[in-house]
Amino acid sequence: MSINVQFFASLRELLGKQQTNLEYEPSLTVSHVWEKACSGIAMPDNTLCAINMEYVKPGTQVNEGDEVAFFPPVTGG
Repeated sequence: MSINVQFFASLRELLGKQQTNLEYEPSLTVSHVWEKACSGIAMPDNTLCAINMEYVKPGTQVNEGDEVAFFPPVTGG
């Protein structure tokens, strides 16, 4: 089974893609998903991460069939 990976806003522009799919592997974390999906591009500081629409930390375990999403930091004023 695969993991659906989504990139939003400036991260989508940085990577040149909105989504990708990865094969599930045991012990996969959100950080590992970024590394595999982004071919050596470092995750920008303060990137927000979510699994199935819930914010998580980069070290959170990913399960089969999950959707992992990455968002740039939210700013406002």
